[in-house]
Amino acid sequence: MKQFLNTLFKGIEILIAVFLAVMILLMFMNVVLRYMFSKGFAWSEEVSRMCFIFLTYLGAIVAARENRHLLIDSLLNRLPKAGKIIVYTLIQVCIIWLMITLTRGSWALVQQNWNDNWVATKFPTWLIWASGLVTGISIAVISASNLFRLFVKKEAVLDLIKALEEGDKPMSVE
Repeated sequence: MKQFLNTLFKGIEILIAVFLAVMILLMFMNVVLRYMFSKGFAWSEEVSRMCFIFLTYLGAIVAARENRHLLIDSLLNRLPKAGKIIVYTLIQVCIIWLMITLTRGSWALVQQNWNDNWVATKFPTWLIWASGLVTGISIAVISASNLFRLFVKKEAVLDLIKALEEGDKPMSVE
């Protein structure tokens, strides 16, 4: 299972790189075409916008998995073990609640925009709102996994909040 997840997240990172490359290439081509020929691709702006949105949301998922989001852990470092567990649990429950809210809102927007298309590309606009669905569900599952690791696997809170580099081993349980 761990190998599957590592492969899945490696694929997401490659997809992020592809979206970034497409966005840069289209924007560069459009700038050159507008400067030299006073013409550009009307559809490139929409495709670049879609790439930017997806790479941002997919990047948030990768950051959540690797615990690379902004975290001020000075309070957690000073609390006793029970306090660390309580605060970390509250953080993860809040994240799950926020991701459920994001998912429900994104689903409502997908339904609301089901029959709408973008002007130049004719892509369905619900694709943009679907990125919120993917992000909300993914990060909620990651946070639920963090709670599982905390309570069932008995991993230490400080081990859970530290971003592990490739090949690093988790610290010992407190």
